[in-house]
Amino acid sequence: MKKLLFIGIFILATGLSSFAQRYAVIDSKYILDKMPEYTEAQQKLDQFSKMWQQEIDQKSAELDKMYKDYDAEKVMLSDDLKKKREDEIFNKEKALRDLQRQRFGYQGDLFKKREELIKPIQDKIYNAIQKLAVAKLYDFILDKSDGITVIFADPKLDKSDDVLKELGVK
Repeated sequence: MKKLLFIGIFILATGLSSFAQRYAVIDSKYILDKMPEYTEAQQKLDQFSKMWQQEIDQKSAELDKMYKDYDAEKVMLSDDLKKKREDEIFNKEKALRDLQRQRFGYQGDLFKKREELIKPIQDKIYNAIQKLAVAKLYDFILDKSDGITVIFADPKLDKSDDVLKELGVK
């Protein structure tokens, strides 16, 4: 009886393990740090960033000088000249903010440059991860570098359409 129970449990355990999903964990930051082309691309990005920051710092210094000159001469200026100088300062401030947004803002030059230099490297890593997942039969590959992120999931495990069907959404 004990042998029969043991055999039944063994068969049940092996049967359930066949339904188990296979996971793998990677560290994309570690992978990127080991890739020479990533280091090179990051250095190029740093150069662009430094160059653009110097441009902004120069324009900011010009704006500060305009403020100081205006403050020093404000007492002697007529109302029309005061208004003209204030408008010049306002326009210069606006141009500086626009330049900062153009260089470092969302969808700015730095973002586009990063996408141009880093995205091909990330695509190369993603393709390697996909090949590994298919070859080793992994259902999920998780990235542990910045919290847990799913990098690859076997499409046959995606039940989104079933949920939509359950909700009555076509």
